[in-house]
Amino acid sequence: MHRRTTTGTNAMSIPPYPWRGRRVLIVEDEYFLAQDLADRFQELGVEVLGPAGTVAEALRLADSPGIDAAVLDVNLRGERVYPVADLLRQRRVPFVFASGYGSELEPAIYSNIPRCIKPVHFATLAQALASQLNIDHAE
Repeated sequence: MHRRTTTGTNAMSIPPYPWRGRRVLIVEDEYFLAQDLADRFQELGVEVLGPAGTVAEALRLADSPGIDAAVLDVNLRGERVYPVADLLRQRRVPFVFASGYGSELEPAIYSNIPRCIKPVHFATLAQALASQLNIDHAE
């Protein structure tokens, strides 16, 4: 069995203080990767919404009140996550893309959104999301 997970630094090396109590939506269709991200964020005291593995499920969760941020896989079982990104933008919820693809095929409207290339180094993803939230990741 091949288990694809995030790599690198465990969540315990990331200070939990700026994350505790935040609500983060995880949109990822690879089960083990989604669970790994959820577990690492939960270790930091984050309330995880999802993980959502489809655009429809992600849209339903993205409409929840009080979302602080989101991590979006670009390709969900062949369907692009952009409707979710659009809803989050309308709601002014910061997010990052996590994808196995480069940004060359990405619509220009998303050129300013941080992108983490899979396999995702959790510390890098957390830093990118922290910068979107304007919190000091190194506190």
